[in-house]
Amino acid sequence: MMDEQTGVIRPETLALDKLIKATIARVEASRDGGAADTVLFLGNRHQSFPTAVIRDPVLEPVDKLVWMVIMLAVRETGANTAFPSYETISRMVNVSSRSTIARAIAILRASRWLTLCGRMRKASGRFRGNVYALHDEPLPLADVIHLDGDYMAFLNKAVSHGHARVRTVAKGVLASIDEDVGGGRDVCALEHPIERRIQSVVSTGNEGLRRFFSFTCDAIQQIRHDSMGNRQARDHHDQNSNSVETQVRKSNVQKSNSGCSSSNNNKKTTTTSGESASKFMHAGEHGESLVYPRRLGDNQRDIANRYLFTLAPEDRQPILDELEGRFQAEQKGMKPVYDEISFLFRLCELMKSGEFVPNLGIKVRDARRARETQRQQASRHDTATEPKETDEQRQKRMALAKVRMDEMRKALGMLTNKESASEANET
Repeated sequence: MMDEQTGVIRPETLALDKLIKATIARVEASRDGGAADTVLFLGNRHQSFPTAVIRDPVLEPVDKLVWMVIMLAVRETGANTAFPSYETISRMVNVSSRSTIARAIAILRASRWLTLCGRMRKASGRFRGNVYALHDEPLPLADVIHLDGDYMAFLNKAVSHGHARVRTVAKGVLASIDEDVGGGRDVCALEHPIERRIQSVVSTGNEGLRRFFSFTCDAIQQIRHDSMGNRQARDHHDQNSNSVETQVRKSNVQKSNSGCSSSNNNKKTTTTSGESASKFMHAGEHGESLVYPRRLGDNQRDIANRYLFTLAPEDRQPILDELEGRFQAEQKGMKPVYDEISFLFRLCELMKSGEFVPNLGIKVRDARRARETQRQQASRHDTATEPKETDEQRQKRMALAKVRMDEMRKALGMLTNKESASEANET
């Protein structure tokens, strides 16, 4: 009977049964003797995901699932595929809310798991789509600001996002950058991948959280604290909504559905107000606007402002002048500067230590002051030489304007001013 039953069972199941029995026997024969659960992995082992995604202390479960769905779409077509639609992600993640998926994509971009590299347009100029890059670990800041020209602007705008979770993560990323800048760290320095991964190891002992790629320990703790507060606020809101809905159902069962829907429609979203694109003064010693090298892009200017903020106002423009002078020296055969922010960082460090000596920036400063002097002189000259209009000139100008007006009226078949005046007198 046992042989007949064995012949019906698939060989895969028989092999699994032997594996389970062998596992039980091994656990029971172990010296630990304690109770322990055991898991067997029976799937295809080539369907793997980076452990950093699972260990990320900032991403929530839905964020990690959205990353995995995008990764699956990339694997199916060999690293070059259309970005999965919201409907596809919603079906695979089992999330019906489009706003939740949009929130997850925004968080992945802010935490540098996903990079918006460019936008495609048709020949007519109409928007066609975006080009994204998915990473197996958060990308360094220097790489992101090179690939995503709007990354810093995106972060500064995200601190006022409609979703509290996006605001929290964006603030955490910016806070980590500011913490590194304030600590005298080059945020765009080239790091070995192994060093970055070692720093991102999450400790399970008494040491607490360590740095996780772009997030500092303090930023991670603040994100968790804010997320817990947001979650408690949502739970409190849901409890109030449930109690109100229960009262409505007791008072009028027929109107319970309408009462519930109106309650959902009347929910208000609170956003932080007054969050500007950059919280630093872009001014020099006397409050004048700083003059940046044209070579610096928007991302680089934002990061440069964070370094310049650590200096006295009178020391900010000399740093920018020295940087511009270094750029101009490249045209005369000097070695190119490949990392503008790292070079600016070193200039700021020299300024803080009192070792900064203006060199190439002197010529840039003098040229700028000469242009400003010429502009002011030209403005005063134009104001002084401009003749005032006399009464005779004004009358001639008015008479010429009337003549031209009469010519236009005749061309349009209308009465001139003189003809209109004569008809009025006859009347």
